[in-house]
Amino acid sequence: MKNLRSLDILCVGGARPNFVKLAPIIAALDEHPACEAVILHTGQHYDAQMSSIFFDELGIRKPDLSLDIGSASHAVQTAKIMIRVDEILDDRRPSLVLVVGDVNSTLAAALVAKKKNIPIAHVEAGLRSFDETMPEEINRIITDRLSDILYTTEAEAEFNLKREGIDPSRIVFAGNVMIDSLRNCLPRATPFEVTMRRAGASDDFMARARSGYAVTTLHRPSNVDDPATLGPLFRALAEISAKIPIIFPAHPRTQRLLAQSSISNLISRRDILILEPVGYLAMVGLMRDTRLVLTDSGGMQEETTGLGVPCLTLRTSTERPITIKQGTNTLVGVDPQAVVSAAFNTLATGGKAGRIPPLWDGKAAQRIVADIARRFQ
Repeated sequence: MKNLRSLDILCVGGARPNFVKLAPIIAALDEHPACEAVILHTGQHYDAQMSSIFFDELGIRKPDLSLDIGSASHAVQTAKIMIRVDEILDDRRPSLVLVVGDVNSTLAAALVAKKKNIPIAHVEAGLRSFDETMPEEINRIITDRLSDILYTTEAEAEFNLKREGIDPSRIVFAGNVMIDSLRNCLPRATPFEVTMRRAGASDDFMARARSGYAVTTLHRPSNVDDPATLGPLFRALAEISAKIPIIFPAHPRTQRLLAQSSISNLISRRDILILEPVGYLAMVGLMRDTRLVLTDSGGMQEETTGLGVPCLTLRTSTERPITIKQGTNTLVGVDPQAVVSAAFNTLATGGKAGRIPPLWDGKAAQRIVADIARRFQ
C-alpha cells in the first residue's frame, strides 16, 4: 500500500543516456523513506539495445508508465510526448517531475509540468556548448529556465545559470550521477574480448586488439547525416586504424548512412570492427581497457574522464568543458588531419593524465535525493 506521506517523484527518461543517469537516482529514491519514484519511459529510443537492456544491466525496475513514442522529427516527437505527459500529470499529480540531461523527453515533460504548476527538478543543469545549432542546446536552455531546482555537475554550470539570471537558491552543486552509475557497474563490466567474440570478430582483428585498441562512437547529425562530413572522418579513422584497430559500436543512424554510401569501402575488417549498439556493461568494458576513445558523445567525455582514459572529442564545441580543463578529454574538431594528428600523438604519449573533478565520487544521487526530501519536507 502506498505511503500517504511519501513524495511522488515522476522520473522521466526516454533515451539511452537518461537511464544511466536515472538508475542511481531511482535507487536512492526507493531507499528513502519519504520518497516514492514513479518511472516514466517515453520510448524516445525504442530499440532494445538502446533502452530496455539498460534497465536490466543498471538494475532499474520495470517502468511504471511507458509511452512508446518512437522516432520522429524533433517537433513531432516533442509534441507527442507532451500530449501523453499532459494526461499523466492530470491523472497522477506528482509532487515533483524530475528530468535529466537534454533530450526531447526532458524538454517536453518540463514544458507540461510548468504549465500545470508542478515543480521541476533538472539533473545535469547548466551545461552549455554555446552552439545553438545543436537541438540539445536549445533543450538545455529552456529546461533550465523552467526548472525549480537545478542540480549541476560542475562549477562552471552554476556560473552559466547565474549569468542567465537563475536564482542561486535554486541551484545545487550535486556532482555527476553518470559517474555514480559508472562506479557501480565497473566491477561487472564485460571484458572486451567477450564483446568481440559475441560480435564475431575475426582472429586477425582479435590478435591486433590484444595489443591495444581504440573505441569510436559517432551519432550526432552534424557528423553523420552529411556524407561530406562523415566521409572525411571515416578516412581519418581508416588512417588511424592502420596503427591501432578500432572498435566502433555504431548508432543505428550511422549504420544506415554507411550502408547507403560508399564510405563503407574504407572499412577493413582487420582494422575497424563495426558493431551493433552494445549494452552499458559492454561499453564500460570497452572504455576501461582501451588506449583511446574518439567520440562525439557528451556522456563518454565524462565517462572517460572518470576512468582516466584519453578521449578525443570530434566536435567543434562541448557542453562539458570540465572534461577538458580537469579531465582526459581533448576537443579536436572534425578536420581529418587534426583528428589523425591528435590520435597519433595520444598513442605516442599516452594522452592527458587528467584528474577526477570535485564531487564525481559516486554519491551524487544521494545528495540529490537528500536535497529533494529536505526541500519538500
